[in-house]
Amino acid sequence: MTFSGYRRPDGSAGTRNYVGILSTVVCANEVADEISRRVGGTSVFLHQQGCCQTPVDIKRVNDALTGLGQNPNLASVLLVSLGCESTAVDEVSRNIAESGKRVELIVIQDTGGAARSVAEGVLIAQDMVQEASTMERVECPLSDIVLGLKCGSSDTTSGLAPNPALGVASDRLIAAGGTSILGEVTEFIGAEHILATHARTEAIGEEIIALVRRMEERAKSVGADIRGGQPTGGNIRGGLTTIEEKSLGAIAKGGFAPVEAVYEYGVRPGVTGLVVMDSPGREPEILTGLAAAGCTVIAFTTGRGAPQGFPFVPVIKITGNSVTWEKLHDHMDLSVTAVMEGTEDITGAGRRIFDEICAVASGRLTKAEISGYTKAMDIYTVGPVI
Repeated sequence: MTFSGYRRPDGSAGTRNYVGILSTVVCANEVADEISRRVGGTSVFLHQQGCCQTPVDIKRVNDALTGLGQNPNLASVLLVSLGCESTAVDEVSRNIAESGKRVELIVIQDTGGAARSVAEGVLIAQDMVQEASTMERVECPLSDIVLGLKCGSSDTTSGLAPNPALGVASDRLIAAGGTSILGEVTEFIGAEHILATHARTEAIGEEIIALVRRMEERAKSVGADIRGGQPTGGNIRGGLTTIEEKSLGAIAKGGFAPVEAVYEYGVRPGVTGLVVMDSPGREPEILTGLAAAGCTVIAFTTGRGAPQGFPFVPVIKITGNSVTWEKLHDHMDLSVTAVMEGTEDITGAGRRIFDEICAVASGRLTKAEISGYTKAMDIYTVGPVI
């Protein structure tokens, strides 16, 4: 099987063809947002980082912005900088350009303020969009798809229907040579020993265990009990009772394929197959991490109904809760409630999810794309604002 995608100069294939407007610091968000609002065919990424942070977090911001700019779903990139941030803007620009894309930069303090920067940015973005409009979809192998795996607002249906069904779809993509990225380390807790048994080697299994220990220690370092934060209040109202119960359902998204490698947040995999990425479970940070790691489609299972998409990576919402499917139908893309009702098996539901992934990769719009519910994003940081 193949999908219809956009071939990029670095050999990757995108499922979308946006001009990316990326803010390099929180202080530039308004200008970046206004440029994108005025120019169709653009997609804006806003966040709350980029200044007054520790060196480890500034490096994280630099790396994440580079990964986002290199994502195959962007044809070209306009960076919007304030001018005095800690983000290494020139370095980010050079690194994105190494992928063969056109990259332009606006510095608000140099240009002369927000109004002038918006005016200049609009003209640049319009030119970039016109260039992008000449690019056509071409037939691409499924091995070019990088799939992000996510669950959110989980309930008792999540681990019983949509998560294992997504695992079936992921296994099918991997069998075709594709790549799936499993994050949400907080939602491995209590089940990490099971996920570790899926590792290709013992050393990779030990890396999975180490990620969980690091996440647990981070919570303990501030004197907090992770319970109450995980499972969340919504998870508990949805019938989940412990973090272990939530984790058993969450890791099912990875299917049965062996884990080939473990990566830090936002790092693009150097191998194909199933990989694990360090990240929290909260949507703004993990969706950004998956996009920075090169995901071109994200499959997002939800029990109670999480609406978030991502600015330039299509996010497919899948639910096994019939109430959610009915009440939040304008946010849900696919229902596997038949599994809960006993009229469909997990394998059949997984095939339908796989078919939806292929259709979306070829251009089918998701509900989040249609509604524009895509802006509340951020970059995962580990230190204080200083």
